[in-house]
Amino acid sequence: MGVRTGFRKELRVFEVHKWGEYIRKSWENSFAGHLSKEEKNAIYLESFLWHLCSWKAVPCSTKEEAVRLFHAKQKDKCLIFYQYVDTVYLVESGRGLDVKDLPYDPFHMFYGDIYVMDWDKKWTFIMTHEGECGPYFIDS
Repeated sequence: MGVRTGFRKELRVFEVHKWGEYIRKSWENSFAGHLSKEEKNAIYLESFLWHLCSWKAVPCSTKEEAVRLFHAKQKDKCLIFYQYVDTVYLVESGRGLDVKDLPYDPFHMFYGDIYVMDWDKKWTFIMTHEGECGPYFIDS
C-alpha cells in the first residue's frame, strides 16, 4: 500500500494494489445483494456493475442530482475503484472530495467506469464511460 500522488494533499489517499476484485464483490453484495443470480444475469451485472442503475434494479439518483448528493455526503473514509482495474484508492480525510478530484477518464478502456463507495457501504457514486448513462448515486 502506497500513498497516491495526484490527489489534493489534504485528501490523504492510499493506493492499494490487488484489492479490486474483492472490493467489486463487496460492492455487489452491498448494493445488488437483493437480486437473485438470474436477475443479475438479466441486467448483465457481470459486465458492468453500474447496470444495476441503468436497468433500474435499484432506486438511485441520476445526473445533476447524483452529483449534488455525492457532494453533500460526509466522506471521511471511502474507496475509489474501477470496473476493470485491481488498484483501489482508500481515501481518508476525504471531507472535501469533489467530482473533479476523481481520477476518471471516460475515454480510457480501463479507467472509464469509476465507483466511489463509503467505507461502511451505505452509499455509492458512479461515473460511467457512456455519456448518456449516469452519473448515479445510490444511498441505502
